[in-house]
Amino acid sequence: MDAVPFDYAGLLERIAADTAPLVGSGTPAEYIPALASVDPGRFGMAIADLDGNVFGVGDWQVPFSAQSITKVFALALALAEGGDGLWERVGREPSGNPFNSLVQLEYENGIPRNPFINAGALVVTDRLQTLTGDASSELLGFLRTESGNPDIGFDADVAASEQEHGDRNAAVAHFMASYGNIDNPVPALLDHYFWQCSIEMSCADLARAGLFLARHGLRADGSRLLTRSEAKQINAVMMTCGTYDAAGEFAYRVGLPGKSGVGGGIVAVVPGQCVLAVWSPGLDPQGNSVAGVAALDRFTTLTGLSVF
Repeated sequence: MDAVPFDYAGLLERIAADTAPLVGSGTPAEYIPALASVDPGRFGMAIADLDGNVFGVGDWQVPFSAQSITKVFALALALAEGGDGLWERVGREPSGNPFNSLVQLEYENGIPRNPFINAGALVVTDRLQTLTGDASSELLGFLRTESGNPDIGFDADVAASEQEHGDRNAAVAHFMASYGNIDNPVPALLDHYFWQCSIEMSCADLARAGLFLARHGLRADGSRLLTRSEAKQINAVMMTCGTYDAAGEFAYRVGLPGKSGVGGGIVAVVPGQCVLAVWSPGLDPQGNSVAGVAALDRFTTLTGLSVF
């Protein structure tokens, strides 16, 4: 897909106006107390073009908890550092179950369905920990570099909240370890995973940081992080698995590779064109931002930009 010029600033203003009636719909993530208190009336959206120019509307420069969106970047680093042997430990298929489900692991011998459900993300973080010795710091450094924002950081309150309420993640990790699919001590793995999910970024940060997927694997400095094929593979898994068990609905409405987080953020990629990031904390029952999905739906409807 060749880049096409758009009036992104004007487009974002229109999308924000069209989406405004839905802002505040849904419910913030109540099972993580540090997220439950976020104002559901917030809305921000940003678009980063291939040159790194960013356009935004609303709360597009306000940091929020990236949560599961960080799984995309951890996956990219694990593939870049360690190659495609990772796929022997985690699948690439939609799960059809909630993101924190344990159901399929026993049937499938401790191999998670995909890298974006919690079980699969734990395997990816485990692999990154083995490769780097400090998975969460490696990821944070990457995000700071690609976004151009050295102030991106962890939210200690969110990390502590996740740790305190992380029994299900601990159960998943121990269960996979019993099948030999976790290499590092489970407590250390969980620590890195919770810190990873606590990273705070704005829509502007996320849109810039994700540009390597729109540039077919090229980083902000022009160096290659991923092969073109690996970038395609990550985009494909985002399309089929990036929005939990609502990926089919997201593909139907939006038509772009996307990854959501229960902090209310969503990143979406238009290969060869741009990256979008949207944030609104109110979630639907599947854990995706109600206003965020609607805003991305409006973007592809108004521009005709999708992978279809």
